[in-house]
Amino acid sequence: MSIKRALSKAIRGHLGNEDDSSGSNVRSALPSKVRTSTDRSGSPTASPRRSIIGNFLRDKNEYISSSDDVSDDSSTGALSKNQQKRLVRQHRRSERSRLSEEMFSETDHRRKEEEIAKSTAEETPEMKARYGELPLMQSSVRTREVRTRLDDISLAMEGQKVFFSARLHVIRRMSAKLVFLVFRQQLGTFQGVLHEREGAISLAMVQWVEHLRVGSFVTVRGTVQKPEVPVLGCSVHDVELAIDSVHLQVRREEPVPFSVYEAEIRTTEEEKIEGRRNHIPDRTRLANRILDLRTSTSQSIFRLQSVTCNLFRTSLDDRGFIEIHTPKLQGAATESGSSVFEVNYFGRPAFLAQSPQLAKQMAIASDFGRVYEIGAVFRAENSNTHRHLTEYTGLDLEMAIDEHYHEMLETLDAVIKNILTGIYTKHRREIDLIKYQFPSEDVVWLEKTPIIRFTDGIKMLNDSGWLNEEGNPLPFDEDLGTRDEIHLGELVKEKYGTDYYVLDKFPRGARPFYTMPDVDDDNFTNSFDMFIRGQEIVSGGQRIHDPHMLEENMRRVGINPDDMEDYLEGFRWGAPPHAGAGVGLERIMMLILKLGNIRLTSMFPRDPKSLPAKPVSENLRHPESSTIEPPWHHEHKARTASDVSELQPLEHLVANYGDATSTSWFDERFKIWRDMTTGAAVAYVPSSSNYAIIPGNPACDPKQYTHTITQFLQWLRRETKYKPVWILCSPEVETILGERLGWRSLSCIAEERIDPSRNLAASDGEIARKLRRAETENVKLVTMNQGEMVPDDIRKKIDDRITEWLSNRKGAQVHLSQIRPWCDFEHRWYFYALDRNGVVCAFVALAMLSPAHGMQVKYSLDFPGAPSGTIEYIVTHAIQTAAKSGVKGLTFGAGATAQFTAGHNLQGTKVKMLEHTYEALAKQFHLVRKSEFRAKLGATEDPLYISYPSHGLGSRGIRAILNFFED
Repeated sequence: MSIKRALSKAIRGHLGNEDDSSGSNVRSALPSKVRTSTDRSGSPTASPRRSIIGNFLRDKNEYISSSDDVSDDSSTGALSKNQQKRLVRQHRRSERSRLSEEMFSETDHRRKEEEIAKSTAEETPEMKARYGELPLMQSSVRTREVRTRLDDISLAMEGQKVFFSARLHVIRRMSAKLVFLVFRQQLGTFQGVLHEREGAISLAMVQWVEHLRVGSFVTVRGTVQKPEVPVLGCSVHDVELAIDSVHLQVRREEPVPFSVYEAEIRTTEEEKIEGRRNHIPDRTRLANRILDLRTSTSQSIFRLQSVTCNLFRTSLDDRGFIEIHTPKLQGAATESGSSVFEVNYFGRPAFLAQSPQLAKQMAIASDFGRVYEIGAVFRAENSNTHRHLTEYTGLDLEMAIDEHYHEMLETLDAVIKNILTGIYTKHRREIDLIKYQFPSEDVVWLEKTPIIRFTDGIKMLNDSGWLNEEGNPLPFDEDLGTRDEIHLGELVKEKYGTDYYVLDKFPRGARPFYTMPDVDDDNFTNSFDMFIRGQEIVSGGQRIHDPHMLEENMRRVGINPDDMEDYLEGFRWGAPPHAGAGVGLERIMMLILKLGNIRLTSMFPRDPKSLPAKPVSENLRHPESSTIEPPWHHEHKARTASDVSELQPLEHLVANYGDATSTSWFDERFKIWRDMTTGAAVAYVPSSSNYAIIPGNPACDPKQYTHTITQFLQWLRRETKYKPVWILCSPEVETILGERLGWRSLSCIAEERIDPSRNLAASDGEIARKLRRAETENVKLVTMNQGEMVPDDIRKKIDDRITEWLSNRKGAQVHLSQIRPWCDFEHRWYFYALDRNGVVCAFVALAMLSPAHGMQVKYSLDFPGAPSGTIEYIVTHAIQTAAKSGVKGLTFGAGATAQFTAGHNLQGTKVKMLEHTYEALAKQFHLVRKSEFRAKLGATEDPLYISYPSHGLGSRGIRAILNFFED
C-alpha cells in the first residue's frame, strides 16, 4: 500500500466529498516506489465544507476560509463555466496586483538603501560612536562606571542619564526613522525609544538597531523620560528611555525555537484555565531549557525556590539545629536496592544516596542533637510522572526527641507554615508573575494543622464511595496511590477548609525498615506524611533506636546487617530516641505554585528519559565525505567550504548517512540545500501553494541533526519564504522538531524493514511452490557485482521493458521518485531475470544506504508476460545474496500503518476523532493489507512522521503533501 493512498484516504475522511485516488492498480508482488491511483468518479468535486482535518492541523487562531478550496479546485471541472471564468479573472487581477507589489517593493527597497547610504556618508565620528559592536570583553579594562539596574528605574529619575546592560527583549519598528526597543534584566523590562535626530542619531543607526537579533546582549545609554502613555507591557510603566547610544556586546549567533517574549504570551482561552501554561509545550521549553529559564516565570520560580531554602534554613537555625553535609556515595542501599543507582567505586559496588537518612541518624548517635541538610537525593525509580524526578533536592532534618515523635512533627509544621507565610507576604511580585502563566489560588492553611490518622483518612475515602483502581474499597493496611491522595485532599478541603494537613500512623508495609512501630498496633508505625493540595510533600516519623529491633527489621526486608556496620555501630553504642523527615524541594514548589509539572521547578531536570544514549557513529562507506570531519578541515584547515565544489558528493552522503527516502533525492524536482560548515544536505521540493515539502532525514551524522535542521529552516525562512512541512522523518528528527521547535507531528506510515539473514520465506509452502514454478519455467537469474553497471545491450532491453510496463499502467502515477535505475550505479546492486526465450522478465535494484540501514529494495519490477513466481524468485535471490555479502538490514521503503499515531503537540478530542476515522478507513480500504510475500519475510515497521510548525497546514498544505507523491 502506497504512502499516498494512506494519506489520501485518511484526509479524504475529513475533506467532505473530495475524492481523487480511491483505487490502486499495483501489480508487482513487492512494493516498488511506483504506485497507481485510479479515480473512481472521474474528477473530484469541490468540497462545500471546510476540512475537519484542516481545522485539526492548523493553529486554532489561523482561519482557513472556504475560498481556499474553491481556488484549488477551479481546474477540476466541478465548477460552472461562469464560476471558472470569474476565478480566472480574479487570478489575473491578483497576478497583476502581485507584480505591482513586487515592483513597488523593489523600488522602495532601493530607495531605502540609497537613504541609508547617504545617511552613513553624512555621519560624524561622534554619531558613528553611538552604535556598533563592541570588541570581545576579555577583562582588559575596568572603568568602574556604575550601571543602573532596570528594577531601580522610577519616575523619580526623570531627566537623569542612565547606563545599563541588558538583553534585547522586543524590537518594534514603527517607521523607517522610529523604533521601540524593550530591554530585559531578569524580571525587569524597560522600554527605550530610538528615533532619527539631526546631528545626533542617524538613519543608519536606527536601521542598524532595528536589525539586531532579539536575545542579544547590549549596553545602552540614554535619558529617562515620561512617556505619552503608560508602558503597560513592561515592568517599568511610568517612564521610558530616550536612547542616546546602543552597542552590541554579545550577539545571538544561532536561531532560537522561540523567543522569551513569545514564551510569556498567554492566549485568551488559557487565561480561563487554572494551572494551564501558555501555548509553548513543556517538552519544547525543557528541550530549550536555557531559553525558558530566561522567562520571568522561570526566574520567579527559582527565586522562590531560593527563598524556600533560606526560610527552611533560618527557621531551623532559630530552633537550635545545625546544618550538616553528608556523603552521596554509600556502600549499601538504604531502603531497597531496586530504587538505588549503583556506581563503580574503584572496582567495588557503591550506591548514590537515596536519602541522607543513615548519615542523619549517625549524626544523632554522635550527639549533635538537631541536624538538617539541603542536598541532592537520587532515586532510580522509572516513574515518568508529573511529580517524580530521579535527582532532586532534599530538605532533610533529624532531631533527638524527649517523649513523642510529634515533637518533630510540630517543629516541621512550624517550618512549613513559616515558608508559606514568607512566600506569600514578602514575594508577591514573583507569585503574581507565576500566576500570569499558571493561574491558581493561594494555598490555604489553618493556624492549627489537622492531624488525621491514616485509618480515618481511608474511612473518609471509603465513606465517600471512593474505589481503588480495581473497583474495590481501599484497604486499611496499604499505602495510598496518587489519585487516592488527591481525592482525600479534596475531602479534607471540603471538611476542614485547608489545603495543608497531616496524615498520621501509616501502615508498616508502607514505611522503610528503620521506622518505629506503633506501640498499640505493630501493623502501623509512628510515621506521617504532610500534604499540600492533596499531594505528599513530607514523609517522616520516629526512627528505631534499639539495635536489636533494627537488625531484626533489616533482616525482615532482606538487608544484611553486615553490609551496614558503620550505621549499626552508633546504635550499639547507644543512640537517643529520635525522629526525622524529608521534604522534596521541587515537589513542594510545584504544589504551592500549582505548576502541574515538577520538571519546571528543577533547573536542569533529571527523569528516566534524561541523558539519552548518543548515537554511535558507524564506520562510513566514504570516510573522506564525513560531515563530522569534512574535507576542508584537513585540506585547508578552514571552518567552512570555500565554494560548492569543495562539498562532499551527494551520492557519498546518501551512502554514508541516508535511508530509503534519501535515494530519491537525485531526481530533478528535488532541491538540495547544503551546510557550508559541515557539508550536510537537506532535500526539499517547492510546491505551487508556497509550501516546501522536506522528505527524509538530513544527510549528516545524527549528532548534527539539531544544528543542521535549525540552520536549514532559518535559511528557508530567510531566502525562500516557503512554509516547511517535513515528511517521512525518523523519530529522532521528529523529536527535535517537536521538542526543540514546538512542531506538531503525526504518523500513519512506517519504514518496512527485514533482517536478510532470517530466511523466513524458505519455510513457507506457498512461496516454495512459486520458486519451484519459476525454476520449472527455466527462469534464469543474473546477478551483477555490487556497483557494476549492467551491459549496454541488456540495459537497453530492461529500459524497453520498463517503458512497456509503464505504458500498461493507468491513472495518476503516485511515487516518491522517478524510475531511474541507472542513477548512481556505484551504489546500486542489479539483478535481472530472463525467461526461457532470453526475454527480460523481471528486474530488481538494491540501493546502498547508511551502514546502520543496509540497503533498500529500490525497484522490484515484474514485467508483463513474466512466468508465475518470477518476482518472488528474483527478490528472494536478491535478499539472500545481500545477506551472504554481509548486509545486515534491508528495507522496502515506506508503507501505510494500521493505526494513526499522534506525535508531539497533538492532543485532545480531535486526535481521538482522527484516530478512529483513520482506523475505520484503513479497514474499509485495506490500506495496510501487506502482500503475503512481504509478511512472510518478517517485515517490521519503524514509524515515520509528518511534522509541521504549530501555525498549521491548512487545506493547501494537505494538498501539497498529497501532490508531492503524484506525477
